[in-house]
Amino acid sequence: MSASELDGLPADPPGGLSGDLPSDLSGGPPHAPAWETARTATEGSAVGSSAVGSSAVESSAVGGSAVGGSASPRRRLTWQRLTLLPAFLVALLLATWLWFEQADLDAITRNALSGGQVSEALWQHIQLTVISTFFVLIIAIPLGVLLTRRRFRGATPVALALANAGQATPAIGLLALLVIWLGIGRRAALIGMVAYAVLPVLSNTVAGLKANDPTLLEAARGIGMSPSGVLSRVELPLAVPLILAGVRTALVLNVGTATLATFGGGGGLGVLITAGITNQRMPVLVLGSVLTVALALLVDWLASLAEVLLRPRGLETEA
Repeated sequence: MSASELDGLPADPPGGLSGDLPSDLSGGPPHAPAWETARTATEGSAVGSSAVGSSAVESSAVGGSAVGGSASPRRRLTWQRLTLLPAFLVALLLATWLWFEQADLDAITRNALSGGQVSEALWQHIQLTVISTFFVLIIAIPLGVLLTRRRFRGATPVALALANAGQATPAIGLLALLVIWLGIGRRAALIGMVAYAVLPVLSNTVAGLKANDPTLLEAARGIGMSPSGVLSRVELPLAVPLILAGVRTALVLNVGTATLATFGGGGGLGVLITAGITNQRMPVLVLGSVLTVALALLVDWLASLAEVLLRPRGLETEA
């Protein structure tokens, strides 16, 4: 009974009745009138249900704020890693610089590190990594999408076998064969790097698209989406985490493989490493190695950051 209905009840007993009912047989106090008992019970029920409802809402709100305010362990771990890795890189580069400041460098070492040779080698290494990864993306992602379509699913084992063969082949051997075929230069190094890094992106694209829930795809088709709309608005967004993981792996592979480009005339930090080995100059070798490691860690950190920022919010789950 609502409050307005309760207010409408008369103050006197209905029907002109007044007075109390007889006391019970046990000699207890007289009972309240029946109509007053009903009114009191109704008011108590209304107030009680209101209190329970409000407390339930409050507890729900408190629980929701507690759940919403607490970050998942996985996300906290990711952000801790994203914070600690730059600090480690700064410490690594600072320690290397301090070591070079105290080291006694001879004329051969100073000659190998002077004239902007270090910055040039680093820039060449970055160019090799970026260009090769770009070609990996424009080859592997469309090919992975194509292999998950009904017409081309039969070619999936063949394509993955070829990609596996490209990565299973030793990188230095593949580069040597490409140099024999294409000649010395950056082109041979880039083709070798693309062949070596295409597998992670291709396999992750295929796996991510195949892992999509068929009921979601059927629901998208049921509301009138075209095949291209289902692909661009449902399938690819759901596959983003796996695709980004493959891109991250390919980036790190390309940073490491680019050190071998020097054997084909492609430049890069491998020039410093081979110069340090050939001339038996440890500072040159250490600098080339440290810069390669730092670049690989930096690229991995940037890919991790992109993986966190580009991950669809609907896929964020607590670990």
